[in-house]
Amino acid sequence: MGLPFELYVALRYLLARRKQAFISLISFVSILGVAVGVMALVIALALMTGLQGELRDRIVGSAAHVYVWKLGEGGITDYESEAKALIKVPGVLGAAPAMLGKALVNTERAEAFITLKGVDARLERDVTEIARALQSGSLDDLERSSAEGLEGIAIGRELSNQLGAAVGDVVTVLTPHGSLSPMGMLPRTRRLRVVAVFSMGLYELDAAYGFVSLRVAGRLLDRAHPDFIQLRVDDIYAAPDIADEIPRRLGERYLTQDWADMNRSLFSALWLEKMAISITIGLIVTVAALNIVASLVLLVMEKSRDIAILKTMGASAGSVMRIFVLQGLIIGLIGTAVGAAGGLALATVLDRYRLIRLPMDVYQVSYVPFTIQPRDFIIVIVVAVLICLVATIYPSRQASRLDPAEALRYQ
Repeated sequence: MGLPFELYVALRYLLARRKQAFISLISFVSILGVAVGVMALVIALALMTGLQGELRDRIVGSAAHVYVWKLGEGGITDYESEAKALIKVPGVLGAAPAMLGKALVNTERAEAFITLKGVDARLERDVTEIARALQSGSLDDLERSSAEGLEGIAIGRELSNQLGAAVGDVVTVLTPHGSLSPMGMLPRTRRLRVVAVFSMGLYELDAAYGFVSLRVAGRLLDRAHPDFIQLRVDDIYAAPDIADEIPRRLGERYLTQDWADMNRSLFSALWLEKMAISITIGLIVTVAALNIVASLVLLVMEKSRDIAILKTMGASAGSVMRIFVLQGLIIGLIGTAVGAAGGLALATVLDRYRLIRLPMDVYQVSYVPFTIQPRDFIIVIVVAVLICLVATIYPSRQASRLDPAEALRYQ
């Protein structure tokens, strides 16, 4: 079966020869412009999506999905019974108590301010990925005293490097909750043995967190009960709904907050940056579409005699218009296909081999991840083709309105 008349003529015009070589060059530049714009947009979206996903995965892996506080009556007095009640809420996989406070930790080599987190090692592994993140030592040793009577502490890799402390070394921890004496408030000091070193993948945690048992945290922070209960849920995107369900099931004394709410500003900034980059780079595709307009206008001027002859032979204005619409659409399709394939290939290579490295203390991740979502990929392709299609309307209408008598008057 032969090609439709309009498509056949459009393809012939695209493959211009001899006198029309300049028009063919403009068509090639138009294809190249569309390809570069689409490729840049695919890579930019992959970068922002990958960065957002990587930060989300590390945040929800290193921290709880839902936090639960209990108001009044001394707070969480019996965390084991509270944890059992919270696990019965649909969607909750694990529950663990926690206690937070600030402390100064020092060794003979250096000192650093850290966030001291008191945990139940047995339950903590059901809520966060601390157990999988251990590089050395054991989390169970937090609950056991050493032969010298020293309690244990687990510290992050970056903090370990900063302090020069490895598993088995002793550190000194000072907290502002001290004892009142004739000389004023004396800070509470305790020597602890490093029993584990972890790497959660977030610099903020690896450089400024220390895990101790609830018993030790209570003594250092002068507290009798955990501050809150951490929950892990089966679907992180259902965490807000589960957080809202807890007060309805257990009473209004329970106050909840989910991971998305606690990190709302971060992900809002990432989303806004993603949209800004998409719009900015999308202008490249629009500029490339202007090249399509220019090439078709020049082609209409060059082919005015051919258009006039086609009309005198019986071609309708609609057929002439479809010829130039198809030509512009072919340019857009080829450019979009080349750009999409190039962007997909480059993003895959950059992500697989982690070619772009980042300082972890600034960006929280060690490399730039690239993740292409099928929805974003399809949207880029559809929008690029639509922009190219819209760019063909003006020159195609001009071609369809060409008067054959006027075009052939001086031929």
